[in-house]
Amino acid sequence: MLIFTRKEGQKIRIGDDIEITILDVKKGSVKIGIRAPRGLAIHREEVYQKILQENLSAARSVLNGQGTLDDTVIRLKAHEAPRKKE
Repeated sequence: MLIFTRKEGQKIRIGDDIEITILDVKKGSVKIGIRAPRGLAIHREEVYQKILQENLSAARSVLNGQGTLDDTVIRLKAHEAPRKKE
């Protein structure tokens, strides 16, 4: 994890297309603005986790008892590396 210290009005760049601006800093809270390509999905972590759960639920309903669903088929964490077969 890369950690930055920024003040209000300062920015962070991710690649050429993503700009994060610190808009406001208050006790226990930071307001940020994100400028990114229109097609790039950006979510708060709790919303992202809910989307993953809904997708998993939908995938299970599509199977409708015709098979099994395990972590080799659907990964809840996009950054999770595939497990090695033993």
